[in-house]
Amino acid sequence: MTLTEFLPHLLNGLSIGLLFALIALGFTLIVGVMELINLAHGSLFALGAYLAIAVFSFLGVSEFGSPTPMQYAAAVIIAPIGVAFVGMGMEFGLRRTYGKDPLYGLLLTFGAALVLEESIRQVWGTSERLLRAPVDVSGGFFIGDLVYSKYRIFASLFAIVMILLLWMFTEKTKIGAIIKAGAHDSEMVRALGINLSRLRLFVFALGTALAAIAGIIMAPIWGVRPHMGVDAVIPAFLIVVIGGIGSFWGSVISGIIVGLTVGIVGAFATDWSIMSIYILLIVVIFFRQRGLFGKASSLDT
Repeated sequence: MTLTEFLPHLLNGLSIGLLFALIALGFTLIVGVMELINLAHGSLFALGAYLAIAVFSFLGVSEFGSPTPMQYAAAVIIAPIGVAFVGMGMEFGLRRTYGKDPLYGLLLTFGAALVLEESIRQVWGTSERLLRAPVDVSGGFFIGDLVYSKYRIFASLFAIVMILLLWMFTEKTKIGAIIKAGAHDSEMVRALGINLSRLRLFVFALGTALAAIAGIIMAPIWGVRPHMGVDAVIPAFLIVVIGGIGSFWGSVISGIIVGLTVGIVGAFATDWSIMSIYILLIVVIFFRQRGLFGKASSLDT
């Protein structure tokens, strides 16, 4: 395989890795603050893409037409807000499970995932839909002898910007500091007079909105179908575990590593590209049970 043939796989892996990281960060926020594995994260990811299609339809963009940059920006803003409200509704339902066996929360989010996926089928049908990118970032461009997708470059840059904005939010704002404190010791946060219920509601809304944004950005690459969330939630969960539960940069770095692994393995053995994620998980956990950037625990020897 020549360098020209290999380079697209490497670039594709990097772009998918950045988008995987964006999905995983929403997952990480919810796991870190609420100590809850949200099995509906993938369905909310899919819902974001479908709500973007609805926004385009409302703005007069046909399914086979390309939105203007302003229409696209409107979808990226409005659809995640809609998904955030759905997430807030889920969080209200989850409140009855707090302080009880974690299995209750898992079962509730699993049930919510099934309801959301079936609701998508009822509203939008079962066939695959299209969510097109603006003309300005569609098509390809030449890098030497290589023709590469403009949209993948745009999606990668968008993911980088979102990751940096989220990092600045968590590190440089008062709300971000409260979220970080809640992830480390929720009882101390409550003792300081901070409304833990509101914090959990906000974090769940933010995490689900990030899932929706990732769904919109990945839709032109993956396509839009009711079960697309399954393709997102499993890599997101594995990335969180590989990076270390609760670690912001762990999720980002492990997302990129997973994406590059899939891209590189896919260049030489396509059938093993997805399996490589699970092999990577086994290798990391074998040598470092808490993940690459996770905190030490009683599991470490």
